[in-house]
Amino acid sequence: MVVIDNNRFKDFQNKRMQIFRELVKRFWYGEIRENIDLEQLTDEIKEKYGFNKYDIPFIKDHIRIAMGLDPTGNQMFENEIDLVKNFKEIHKPVIAKLDRACSYCEDQEKCKDACKYEAQIYRRTRGPIIKNEKCLTCGQCVTSCDFGALADKIEFIPLIDLLQDKDTDVYAAVAPAIVGQFGDNISMGKLRTGLKILGFEDMIEVAMFADILTIREAFEFDNMVKTEEDFFLTSCCCPVWWNLTKKNYPEIFTQMSPSVSPMIASGRFLKAIYEDAKVVFISPCIAKKSEVKEPELKGAIDFVLLFPELKEIFDALEVRLENICEENKDQASYGGRIYARTGGVTFSVKSVVNRIAPQKVIKLKAKKVDGVRECNEILKKLANKEIIDENFIEGMGCEGGCVGGPRTMIDKDKATTMVNEFGEESFIMTPFDNLNIMKILNEVGLNKIEEIMENEDVISLLKRE
Repeated sequence: MVVIDNNRFKDFQNKRMQIFRELVKRFWYGEIRENIDLEQLTDEIKEKYGFNKYDIPFIKDHIRIAMGLDPTGNQMFENEIDLVKNFKEIHKPVIAKLDRACSYCEDQEKCKDACKYEAQIYRRTRGPIIKNEKCLTCGQCVTSCDFGALADKIEFIPLIDLLQDKDTDVYAAVAPAIVGQFGDNISMGKLRTGLKILGFEDMIEVAMFADILTIREAFEFDNMVKTEEDFFLTSCCCPVWWNLTKKNYPEIFTQMSPSVSPMIASGRFLKAIYEDAKVVFISPCIAKKSEVKEPELKGAIDFVLLFPELKEIFDALEVRLENICEENKDQASYGGRIYARTGGVTFSVKSVVNRIAPQKVIKLKAKKVDGVRECNEILKKLANKEIIDENFIEGMGCEGGCVGGPRTMIDKDKATTMVNEFGEESFIMTPFDNLNIMKILNEVGLNKIEEIMENEDVISLLKRE
């Protein structure tokens, strides 16, 4: 029996994850080889959720998106399996727009308020409209859409062959915000073991590369802030903050940190050290899927997975994290690990500035803002040359920082507590005390930490352009 009209579209965030889980199982075990196999999955989804025959292109488009492909609106599958088998990367746009679902949605106000930049990027038509020049790729609109009219492409299906290939080393680079996301009793050591079961060579804390960038930003601050009028914009780890500044405040964008994000640094360093390695970033941030595709950053990260996507993968393949042994490694400092929450970057950079320039006359005075509206307000003040007391401005696009990202799985306050506690577990207090990063820098030809601003090989790995 078909469910009444709009009910079949409701709660589509959950339904699309179940579609993805089915795709993971069937591709992983070689059960999808031909278009007929995708047709069978379409029929199962149609029956399970009460869709009708007119919804088939919509269902098939969500299958395509879950495979990392663009929606086509076609009634028939064509070359989707060949495409996904030969994919080396997922192409832009990251966020796909689909017709049909909008006409069943009764909550137009929710859609109007979805954009945190207040750009009013939607109007009710057959499908959503996004003004690309306004879009910051924050992803909040995707998580606000319960009807499946907006969805971010999932990047796992093209990765399966790489994970199952014994001759390819694939590293999982995990964002600092991952702590506690998979359950209170799931340690980082259990996550590492779980990822190895999936076929990853190892799990790397991106916080370790945040440590490296912290040291570079401390030197940058020391070089750029010489008078009371000077100021320095960070965080390089947030693409929403970076895009907001570049698109809307070009006159002060020159004060933005020139460094890449810790994510990009992790990919570049790992590929410099391990020849032919592949790197997958695991994150709560939809904007990271877009960041890795920027022309000047392309190639550092091969695929991006989000926390709920990884959870579905573990569930689909019956990897029970609570029942496996843990393999713990202390890779990052307290400072690098708390990059995940508002104020973490400030703490880390200030701790290093105090070490490298203890006699500095102009002290680091920080302003920490989070959420796009607050970020926009401080940038507006700086652009209008309004007097502010701070000279180090940390911006994070999500409220609370990365712990408040659109694809986190736990409350941001709890996530903040978990991140702080994990940071305190580190035997390394500040990035300057982290001997692990010196080993990494040695691998690419740097002998002393003071050379981080001079060594051309290291500069090429850490600079955005």
